[in-house]
Amino acid sequence: MQIKNLMSEEIITVDKDQNLSDALKLLRKHNVSRLPVINNKELVGIISERDIANKLGSSKYESMPASRLHISSVMVKDVITVPEAMQLGEVAKIMLDKGIGSVPVVADDKMVGIVSKADFVTLAVGIAFDKITVKEIMTKDLTVVSPTERLVHARRQMIESHVGRLPVVEDEKLVGMVTSKDLMRAFIDFRKNVPEKYQKSQIKEVFVEHFMSSNPTVTSKDATISEVAKIMMETGYNGLPVVDGDKVVGIITQTDILRLIEKLES
Repeated sequence: MQIKNLMSEEIITVDKDQNLSDALKLLRKHNVSRLPVINNKELVGIISERDIANKLGSSKYESMPASRLHISSVMVKDVITVPEAMQLGEVAKIMLDKGIGSVPVVADDKMVGIVSKADFVTLAVGIAFDKITVKEIMTKDLTVVSPTERLVHARRQMIESHVGRLPVVEDEKLVGMVTSKDLMRAFIDFRKNVPEKYQKSQIKEVFVEHFMSSNPTVTSKDATISEVAKIMMETGYNGLPVVDGDKVVGIITQTDILRLIEKLES
């Protein structure tokens, strides 16, 4: 299958000279996690929730409100694109090799669509995926945080582990999930509610339990990939903790499903 048959043709973009607040409004309005960045109608970058969370949490920008940050200072500038005729297995491999969540699709040097991991997940429903269980492809090597760890520590864990979500565990039991979106919102709310002169000291008092999602949707290691794909499509979640009783034994993400599809297509 060519990638043009899977891509989303509705492209929500943001201009590089707009400020971060504008991007946040677009992400929220359209319920997307990343935006292509344009300048004079040309693609010059891409910005994601993870990029925003990383930037807002850095010491260089720790007290700067989103309204004073331009898109150009947060976006990833070296954008990888793919031609519309490329096979989906090849696109999946590029996304996995480069560790990216989406790629703009081009034709005649013009952006005509965008394809994300979520688009690939829609393919993982059907007979072939009914025969594959979560335990066969889930990630077992988990990075977790406790509810009493700080916001800044959770951010550091995500950056160092190259992940967009962390199970929150207390006494070996799953008590919540924290994602890049949660981090991004927590940093923004903190800036809005705490006067600038107090931010440097009070950021240390923001803990994971203050912004994590409680009662996360979970799955079992014996569930099928079709079942998990349907949950992801219905909820918009990028990953689900895999539990055995109360204990977290792994996590299954869009990346795991993308890796499976790339393997089946090769």
